[in-house]
Amino acid sequence: MSAAATATATHPHILVFPYPAQGHMLPLLDLTHQLALRGLTITILVTPKNLPSLSPLLSSHPSSITPLVFPFPSHPLIPQGVEHVKDLGNSGNLPVMAALGKLHDPLLNWFNSQSNPPVAIISDFFLGWTQRLATQLQIPRLTFFASGAFVVSLSDYMWSNIEKLKSLSEIKLSHLPGSPVFKPENFPSLFKHYKQSDPDCEFVKDGILANTKSWGCVLNSFDGLETEYIQWLKTYVGHNRVYSVGPVSLIGNRGDSDPSSGSDRVMTWLDQCPDGSVVYVCFGSQKLLNKEQVEALAKGLEKSGRRFVWVVKPGTNNGFGDVPDGFEERVSGQGLVIKEWAPQVLILNHEAVGGFLSHCGWNSVLEGIVGGVMILAWPMEADQFVNAKLLVDEIGVGVRVCEGADTVPNSDELGRAVAEAMTQGGGMKTKAKDLKQKALAAVSHGESSMKDLDRIVEELGQLRG
Repeated sequence: MSAAATATATHPHILVFPYPAQGHMLPLLDLTHQLALRGLTITILVTPKNLPSLSPLLSSHPSSITPLVFPFPSHPLIPQGVEHVKDLGNSGNLPVMAALGKLHDPLLNWFNSQSNPPVAIISDFFLGWTQRLATQLQIPRLTFFASGAFVVSLSDYMWSNIEKLKSLSEIKLSHLPGSPVFKPENFPSLFKHYKQSDPDCEFVKDGILANTKSWGCVLNSFDGLETEYIQWLKTYVGHNRVYSVGPVSLIGNRGDSDPSSGSDRVMTWLDQCPDGSVVYVCFGSQKLLNKEQVEALAKGLEKSGRRFVWVVKPGTNNGFGDVPDGFEERVSGQGLVIKEWAPQVLILNHEAVGGFLSHCGWNSVLEGIVGGVMILAWPMEADQFVNAKLLVDEIGVGVRVCEGADTVPNSDELGRAVAEAMTQGGGMKTKAKDLKQKALAAVSHGESSMKDLDRIVEELGQLRG
């Protein structure tokens, strides 16, 4: 074998295709950073407005990572100039997934025009149509799941039995470890939005069902968090190419801190609080609470009598709320309200923080786990109900305090739930601290997530060997 051929086999050229939503793109870019550190040559496909997201990666790996920029395809439900789900809300996933499917032919043409085309594709699980592309090109595709193994283990069953499941009031998944029980309304949002015979819905369904048929599956999770479900997934797909590489936020290269923000103010405030006494309240980068929800949450936090840090995104549309007048003054000794970017990872890792009132988006869940805090779950949409079930019912590091995107909590009940969790949740707090140690261990040299990262590179290196 020639030296050039050996180099290609050992350090192959791969295409990485992220999905343009915050909870999807950042973790795949974290993974890409690790793959580049291990010597892979990488082309990353993005549309023009998402190119700035690659800046930290391109700065760190100028010779091994190259952007490939394709125009964002048009779609009747997407305003011109919009290229990211954050500008549409969670309901925008369906049209964005359908629109990106139109890149199949341009991407096929690009592959065929390259003298050294990628020998594999790593693409987000919302881009399941790339499995068909990989089959046409006769190269392997690895599906990157920005979620955990629990969600993935539900997915094929849900989408294969979609009409039957929608008509049931309760679903027992006896084929999964622990036989979890769900209500259909608590399944991921894409499933709930499905309409039979709608072309976009059928396209998305076909793509999701293609994911577990890919050559490999990469999970932003770790063995100590979802051991049973990771093993179940390996049995289900019929091979061992299921790689748990998380939490990837611990090994990424995001460059997303904002030193000009008010991080000094919040960290100084936390420094004055006893260990484990503060509940951190934040609902992710996309979700805005309405006026009634904000008022109920404000009253609940005040009535809890517990210290809190609450990140509030002031509403930009009618119907979305800011904190009630006079609230910040009334709770000045008890709580801190932040109305700008917040250093979430720093806050969750501060010794004063003991609980995280969260929507249970997977990235937030992992950041809470890494912070060693218990989760006070208020799932709202997407995969959040499934994640909450894992944390509360399966692992025991959380408690539900509310459910639903439009639910207005009873402030007395919410205050009581927060107070009880923060004062009596000793068992949960202990489990949360143990889980933190497992997460940190997983990304240590020679441990489970790092071994799986090495295994990806090794097995990709053998493709053309």
